Amino acid sequence: MAKIAVSGLCKSYPNLRTGRTVTALDGVDLKVRAGEFLCIVGPSGCGKTTLLQILAGLEAPSSGSVSLNGRAIAGPGADRGMVFQAYALFPWRTVLENIAFGLEIKGLSRRERRDRAEHYARLVGLTGFEQAYPSELSGGMKQRVGIARAIANEPELLLMDEPLGSLDAQTREIMQREVLDIWRATGCTIVFVTHGVQEAVFLADRILVMTARPGRIKATIAVALPHPRDVTTPEFGQLMRPVYAALKEEVAMALGRTSAADGAP
Repeated sequence: MAKIAVSGLCKSYPNLRTGRTVTALDGVDLKVRAGEFLCIVGPSGCGKTTLLQILAGLEAPSSGSVSLNGRAIAGPGADRGMVFQAYALFPWRTVLENIAFGLEIKGLSRRERRDRAEHYARLVGLTGFEQAYPSELSGGMKQRVGIARAIANEPELLLMDEPLGSLDAQTREIMQREVLDIWRATGCTIVFVTHGVQEAVFLADRILVMTARPGRIKATIAVALPHPRDVTTPEFGQLMRPVYAALKEEVAMALGRTSAADGAP
């Protein structure tokens, strides 16, 4: 049985300004294996974030089915964790208190919360900063807190929506390696949305390329390179080519649609 099964998934929204319906996702079929690292790439507005939000139970599909371990996803659950691009930390809470937030909701004792929060702070490289507040942290450290908070609940599925997109290039490379370390240490299944083709090839077991809106799956590309991966090798560059080729036309279509909508020539 697949860890995640998506069948005939469609999602539409009413456009209150025009009165028309906007279709974000149309006929998405997807299966994800337990323990797999899946990356999703596609042009802006193709429904990548919408798909993650449906998997998280934050949005309901308009039609089709979505299940985890054979059970329909009908809302948020502790079996799933989500990391957003924005850090979304509580500024009045310390690093440990932010990491422990979900554990409080679950009703764990103070000692259990502290022990588990300290464990995951160590796992993401925050030793020595446990009592710091978000205002005292760099961008990379804030995102480490967000990741630790998501995995402290020990979810089966970790959903990551461009979590490294706002970081500088050096920090992003470091965090990519740390995400892989966390994946190996926890054994959880990861679905990771990114705009970076190189990032997707560096991280993923498989890459899904989505079409311009309405979002469909255009291509599925297996990444048959062992970890750790070296972005400077010819083999790495060769694996990037089919992803770029599949993505290029869809990005052009998305940009053309945007230009027409804006009244550009």
